[in-house]
Amino acid sequence: MKYCLLLFALLSTHFLSAQEEEEIAPYYIFSIYFGGGSHYIDDQQAQELHKWLDGIPRLEEHAISIHSHTDDIGGKAYNDWLSQMRSESALMQLLRRGLPDDIITIEDFGELNPVYDNSTWEGKLKNRRVDIIIRPLQT
Repeated sequence: MKYCLLLFALLSTHFLSAQEEEEIAPYYIFSIYFGGGSHYIDDQQAQELHKWLDGIPRLEEHAISIHSHTDDIGGKAYNDWLSQMRSESALMQLLRRGLPDDIITIEDFGELNPVYDNSTWEGKLKNRRVDIIIRPLQT
């Protein structure tokens, strides 16, 4: 059975105000969803990622974080490894795009810190992901 690859682009722009009414610049989030046990990013997902990156103004003036996750199937060591492999796959896509590696950080969460309920099939699907978070560099 082929991997069930899901791709959801979540482009979120948030404006928040501190108590001093100081405006914080927008940040952007793109999520890549994976099949169970997979760390492969197919051509369609790569194209969607690159298209999304093209839509971010002055991308070179941003910091990029890669946060990778797994569901809770398998052992902790396996999920830690899988999370790292998913991060590596996303990193390679960003480097292929020509982004410098010194603005990119990686956090591998594995099965820890799930956003969705791992007791449901839908929750497991949504937890098998990499979130690419882009924030303006602090000046």
